[in-house]
Amino acid sequence: MKAWGMIKLATARANTEAGKMKKETLRLIEPACKELIDGKLTDQFKIDMYQGGAGTSTNMNANEVIANRALELAGYKKGDYKKISPNDDINMSQSTNDTYPTALKLTMLMQNDDLKQELKALAKSFRNLGNKYIDVLKMGRTELQDAVPMTVGQEFHSYASMLEWELDNLEQAEKALMLLNMGGTAIGTGINTPENYDKYVIKHLREISGYDLKNADDLIAATSSLHGFVVYSSALKTLATTLSKISNDLIILSSGPRNGIFEINLPPRQPGSSIMPGKVNPVIPELTALVSYRVIGNDVTVNIAASDGDLQLNAYEPVVGIAIFESQKLLTNTLKTLREDCVDGITINEDVDKKNMETTIGIVTALNPILGHHVGDELAKEAKETGKGILELVREKKLLTEDQIKKLLDPVNMVGLDKKKYEGK
Repeated sequence: MKAWGMIKLATARANTEAGKMKKETLRLIEPACKELIDGKLTDQFKIDMYQGGAGTSTNMNANEVIANRALELAGYKKGDYKKISPNDDINMSQSTNDTYPTALKLTMLMQNDDLKQELKALAKSFRNLGNKYIDVLKMGRTELQDAVPMTVGQEFHSYASMLEWELDNLEQAEKALMLLNMGGTAIGTGINTPENYDKYVIKHLREISGYDLKNADDLIAATSSLHGFVVYSSALKTLATTLSKISNDLIILSSGPRNGIFEINLPPRQPGSSIMPGKVNPVIPELTALVSYRVIGNDVTVNIAASDGDLQLNAYEPVVGIAIFESQKLLTNTLKTLREDCVDGITINEDVDKKNMETTIGIVTALNPILGHHVGDELAKEAKETGKGILELVREKKLLTEDQIKKLLDPVNMVGLDKKKYEGK
């Protein structure tokens, strides 16, 4: 509704600048548009977003609300359309087919601002954990098997990097939403618009919205294609897949507590069972994962709708808007919940990490440059047969001194830790 206020204000100003609308009419229309931008009149929008007609119902709802409010503010009776007409004045030089997708895109841009803020905040929380635990050694895992050492801090920093990549992706994808078809009217030919109207309307809409908007170089293509929505929805989907991956990692790392990995502790948020006393489930990462599945499903909806539009217009834009709006809201709220109710409260079990480093066979890879591959093979084989740890065998066989072992276990030597890489993050 705020976006509709912006569009109708910009179009009225553009029509006036092009000489098609009288300045007196603009003066009457502007206050009603500004009320809509300020969040008023929302109770006057009764149209369900699920609709046929490519958004015509919503466009006419906006036209009628603005016309009647303008009449009311000017001291005229509502419905006195000889003074201000929903079609002839509020909808002047427009079609639903250029204003409706623009309203969707403006709304998505505004909601993307909120989404980006929450994404930045979550990445920062993981950076804080990474800095806090940068020196704590642990075993990295591939295919859920012990692999090679890393630090707990490196693991948390890696999650922050994944989220920052998604932030960059969202910023690139939102550029596709800034490409409009305003002035194209019905199918992109610009029928019923005055000269230079398309340039004027983009100029005014940029000023009103604050976004770097521009028209496509081919308005016919831009009217029939939902390219921008597909690009942006894809960015939401990739964010969802990353969130699901991180969430499932947190679930695995906190598993147990007695019979799992149990390297980290998640803040307890609710009793985990109606039958098992003392059980606490990782409900916030689970919530995040299931929201991600919904967002991925919404992206499928966007793709199907975009691919099925016929000829010079895609009539299925309303469901595209519904799907993307829901994904944005779900992700924004879930990022905040994951940060506040989970990540900010994560602690680690350093004793578990230390024990794992002492007993794991995986550490043998780090010994290869010192002891040689053949000795490493023998140590790994004996460790598997006896159940002893690699470092235990190294001490028994006096292959290294305690000073050498201590030096080996220094994160700088063990994993090539470069703290400067993370400074300022």
